[in-house]
Amino acid sequence: MHNLGRTRSSQQPNHLLLTPDTFVRTTLPGMKACSAIVHVSPAAGAKFTQYTAEFEVGGELGQSLAQRFIFVIEGGVKVEGDRRPKTLGPSGYAYFPEGFRHQIMATKVSRLVVIEKSYRPLDSVEPPQLIVSNEDVVSSHPLGDDPDLQVKCLLPDEMSFDFAVNTMVYQPGAALSMVEMHVMEHGLIMLEGGGIYRLGDSWYPVTAGDFIWMGPWCPQWFGAIGKVPAKYLIYKDWNRHPLAGAQP
Repeated sequence: MHNLGRTRSSQQPNHLLLTPDTFVRTTLPGMKACSAIVHVSPAAGAKFTQYTAEFEVGGELGQSLAQRFIFVIEGGVKVEGDRRPKTLGPSGYAYFPEGFRHQIMATKVSRLVVIEKSYRPLDSVEPPQLIVSNEDVVSSHPLGDDPDLQVKCLLPDEMSFDFAVNTMVYQPGAALSMVEMHVMEHGLIMLEGGGIYRLGDSWYPVTAGDFIWMGPWCPQWFGAIGKVPAKYLIYKDWNRHPLAGAQP
């Protein structure tokens, strides 16, 4: 049945909610047997790009001049770049420094989160190195004092990294303890479950597969509802002075 123009997707000056019924697929340079759903990019005001890559068996992701983070939602990929090929299954992830040549090839029909961002170096620290790992080996900790809200930091909290990527799991009924407003922007993809997200002055029902972009100082709050935990993967810019990269 025709949806008569209805969708939960919304575009606002300081946030986006994109739902699967509005996804449009495209092919980016270098992709083979692979397509991208571009969720956010500088065209929308973001300072990073995030997309979902969908692979056929044997599909490849093209090179990136920027630093890149990938997270396997489903399927599996082979990662090559340091002469030691590694295979990543669901919840596997990898970080590639800016300018690091690598190859990502699907061994199965697969879906990946892909985050790309130009690197902002610091004179006092060495740039980050290649990371290949799995979320399952990362220890979790509660957010604040709430054991029903668990966070896993997938990248080291070191000044060499200029962004962070975390997974957050909310037990049914768990919620952020406050409405947050801050300088960092976010890219968020719902992996499991669902709940209610406040973005700006709007309240949105969200569920697995939805994508959210939050601009700087966008009021934001989430509470999990339903009978299963809600889980999302979230990006934020990090470890840099707010004036870094500002125009003179």
